[in-house]
Amino acid sequence: MDLNLLCSLIVEQHTIMELQVGEGKISKWSPHRRSSPPQPLSLDGLPTTPPPRHLSSLNELFKLSITSHLLGCPGSMNSEWKRSFNLVFVMPKAYTNEETVDDDLFHVINMVQNVRDQFSEVPNTFDNMFDDAKKPLFPGCKRFTKLSALVRLYNLKVRFGWSNASFSELLATISEKDLADISRCPKCNISRWKTSKNSNEEIKGVAAKQLWYFPIVPRFLRMFKNSEYAKHLCWHANDRKVDGVLRHPADTPSWRLVDHLWPDFGSEPRNLRLGLSTDGINPYRDLSTKYSCWPVIATIYNLPPWLCMRRKYLMLTMLISGPKQPGYDINVYLAPLIDDLKLMWEEGVQCFDAHRNERFTLRAVLLWTINDFPAYGNLCGCSVKGYKACPICGEETSSIRLPYGKKNAYMGHRKYLPRHHPYRRQKKAFDGNQEHGTPPLPLSGETIYNRLKDKTFPCSKRHCLDVMHIEKNVLMNIIGTLLDIPGKSKDGLSARLDLVEMNIRPELAPVSDGSRTYIPAACYTLSREEKVSICRTLSDLKAPEGYSSNFRSLVSLENLTLSGLKSHDCHVLMQQLLPIAIRGVLPNNQDVVETLCLLEKYFPPSFFTIMVHLCVHLVREAKLCGPIYLRWMYPFERYMKVLKSYVRNRNRPEGSIAEAHICEEAVEFCSEFLSGLNPIGLGSFKSREEGRIERPLSAGSSITPSQVVLKQAHLHILENIEEVHPYRERHMKILKSSNPRRARNEKWLLDEHNRSFPNWIRDEVMREIQEGQVVSTTIRWIAHGPHPVVMIYEGYKVNGICYNTKHRDDTRTVQNSGVMFVASTMHVASAKDKNPIIADMSFYGVIQGIWEVSYNTFGVTLFRCDWVDTKNGVRVDDLGFTLVNLNRIGHYSDSFILASQARQVFYVKDPSDDRWSVLVKPQEKDFVDNCYNDELGDTSLHCPAILECPADMTREDEEIPYIRVDCEGTWDTFNSNLEDLLVVFNSPLGSS
Repeated sequence: MDLNLLCSLIVEQHTIMELQVGEGKISKWSPHRRSSPPQPLSLDGLPTTPPPRHLSSLNELFKLSITSHLLGCPGSMNSEWKRSFNLVFVMPKAYTNEETVDDDLFHVINMVQNVRDQFSEVPNTFDNMFDDAKKPLFPGCKRFTKLSALVRLYNLKVRFGWSNASFSELLATISEKDLADISRCPKCNISRWKTSKNSNEEIKGVAAKQLWYFPIVPRFLRMFKNSEYAKHLCWHANDRKVDGVLRHPADTPSWRLVDHLWPDFGSEPRNLRLGLSTDGINPYRDLSTKYSCWPVIATIYNLPPWLCMRRKYLMLTMLISGPKQPGYDINVYLAPLIDDLKLMWEEGVQCFDAHRNERFTLRAVLLWTINDFPAYGNLCGCSVKGYKACPICGEETSSIRLPYGKKNAYMGHRKYLPRHHPYRRQKKAFDGNQEHGTPPLPLSGETIYNRLKDKTFPCSKRHCLDVMHIEKNVLMNIIGTLLDIPGKSKDGLSARLDLVEMNIRPELAPVSDGSRTYIPAACYTLSREEKVSICRTLSDLKAPEGYSSNFRSLVSLENLTLSGLKSHDCHVLMQQLLPIAIRGVLPNNQDVVETLCLLEKYFPPSFFTIMVHLCVHLVREAKLCGPIYLRWMYPFERYMKVLKSYVRNRNRPEGSIAEAHICEEAVEFCSEFLSGLNPIGLGSFKSREEGRIERPLSAGSSITPSQVVLKQAHLHILENIEEVHPYRERHMKILKSSNPRRARNEKWLLDEHNRSFPNWIRDEVMREIQEGQVVSTTIRWIAHGPHPVVMIYEGYKVNGICYNTKHRDDTRTVQNSGVMFVASTMHVASAKDKNPIIADMSFYGVIQGIWEVSYNTFGVTLFRCDWVDTKNGVRVDDLGFTLVNLNRIGHYSDSFILASQARQVFYVKDPSDDRWSVLVKPQEKDFVDNCYNDELGDTSLHCPAILECPADMTREDEEIPYIRVDCEGTWDTFNSNLEDLLVVFNSPLGSS
């Protein structure tokens, strides 16, 4: 019984010590030092080092096999720590009763009071002893005080006759100072210190690994001290639109589940909901150095969607130094952050709300983490490779080992289809078997706990699949296979031999003539002409500024390959450009599961890597966690690029990042109290509020246009200025009353209005001025008419988007001259149609000139465009692509639009017909009208082909053309080791 008590004392003491053991170091991080500046964590001021995996759990460190029922006792370790360290305590019944514990505390205090007289000469010593009699052994411990624990240890020493040396060793093991000062790991004997590159000599005082921690609690408190920020942090409860649309994580079941399970937490809208992201970066910004340091970044989902992913609100919480990545030991590095998160969840901290002018208890919860797939595995402690690589399917992951490809393939996606889907019955088109299985159910929390309750794992939260990296990997698989890029293609001799091994698609089996091996052309194999078409389409592409990289530098027309693609390049290729480049080459479908099944029918098993398989779970992720743009890696990757720019001392990259980050936070905090300073990390957000959203991008020159063209520009301004609207209505009423019969013809009425309105409003405003009526300055000068001299520019920026004239675009690598304009237009069936219909219509054109029309005290910017004829120059094909013929121009009498009315588009030459161009609508980069409403969440990329493609439902008995007879296959060198699997080839082609 007493030995069990001793074990409990040892384990409890080490539990609060938060041991961090690493390449030669064990030291302590104190959770009470929250106000100290970020620095490497140690007790003696030296940098700390996390441990190798064999020391990452206290259970393994002390080799204790202890069991108990103290999980629910006050002051004991909570369930998460219990699962993390696999510690179960056995306590004597005499100490498990709360009344007994209280009695022991009373007796210890009484014992100290009885010897008070002996300390009359040294009252401070007595006071210290009295404090130790009442002070818990560690924060939250209710079973032992510092004095009672020491008395019990001495009791054991006397009862069992321990020597002084053994007792000193025991106390040294418990002592946190001893663990902080040792220079070698007691388990693996690795040095704490860094070793010299040229020898194994230890460099004393230079730790092998450092951790920089930036406390989160003080920063959360500072946010609520700013009235504006405090208001934004309650946006999800006060200003969010609730209509059943997933625009924000607050609309998701995950958010509502927290409110349901912990109503006391959900009832306070100021409590924070957090996301956490981490990934390795190379601080030197070059590929010649293998160095990986890991920033850990937090985001706050209480904020509205236009703010929560801004750099200003992305919070760097810690920085794990390189050069090696932490791997599965990352949970040890996260210990100080986890401790603060536990504090914020369990107890909370007192916070002052400047918006409501009151104090409250601020708490926080971590909703999920956002990482690429390898870091996903490190954080959740599960394998992301091998037969059971899918963390959602778990044990029911469908995978096979490809003996010749020497990798795992993850197929079997037909089980996710509806039960009576025709694909389930097809054999030959897939793996030779019918599919009767059901989709695997994600493991419940209770099931996971029962499986892991006897294992040592770090505390866990939900982990999100990162769409950015999944999208990139899927795109590279497709592009590599279509263009047959060496090292990227999923087709080849090994893939075909795997088909032979699986006894499917015998038409695609490789054949040999004894010296060479012939690989037949599959249905997805592209001829050289088709590869040239795809590469040339991408090479000739001129997209708007900031839309993507310059594809001309990424495409090799000589080797017909793509290289150097960034994640965002893969995103725009996957979403918009690839369907254009391969129009009519590959089948597509709107359902992700059917798409994967279609790919299974045609592509080899080696195509289906784990990243391709994860696509099947993306819909579930969206339902649980909300919009993708609030939980993918793009904003965090951009912020990591900012961190890289902080590095000035290449010998101490993490120190440079830490110092620059602290400086930025201090400057930003002070800037909030000064007016006229733009905040760091919000871009042009403040500028939009102040109205500075338009400016020219080139030097201007003056011209004197003809009166006909100038009148056309003036009329468009009159028709689109809001202050002129009452005058337009009055003029229309006058025309209808003065010409009742002719006014029945809507077309005549509109034409007459356009002809007479400029002169009428000039006379009308003059009359009002003479009568002494109040007329605004804008109306006075607009009615007077424009100045005959007009300023013209080659470039203009409005609403955060850059526009160029066609002449300027011809000399640049970008295309900023394409525009779209949606106008309310009169539609007539013929010239005699007296009942036209007024409806919105889209016009597509190219900017030929940028005019600034002067009205004495102000100017109005117009785009003069060549508009494509909507009757003969615009059509929509069967796949949903909008095609325009830029050579068919119309609407000559109405060529102007306001700069603020333009919507940027660009045109990609149709690879199947050079006379036509495919219209592409890039995503808006600046949301002027959406800064304070939920419409930001409704913005999406325009890709109609995804919705319009017909489904490919092959009948069960229908033969699938796996081989392309109009395309040449490829030759490979003969491998005698594979002779048994190769078909002897005696056709005329083989003898050629």
